[in-house]
Amino acid sequence: MARVTIEDCLTKVDNMYELVHVATKRTRQLLNGSPRTISCKNKEIVTALREIAAGHLAIGEDKEDDQHQV
Repeated sequence: MARVTIEDCLTKVDNMYELVHVATKRTRQLLNGSPRTISCKNKEIVTALREIAAGHLAIGEDKEDDQHQV
């Protein structure tokens, strides 16, 4: 099983503080029933980090209509 690391996520997000914000927001979305963009059997926080590391999320304020925008 591949591990997701902070370094993997930081290639997609500018800094660790933004990473915490993005991961928290995406985790809440997953807990509220938002569909996962990757297939895994992990808890929501790990799934959120995997999605960030894979680049499946539109991070920023420029795409307000995107379903998986964080």
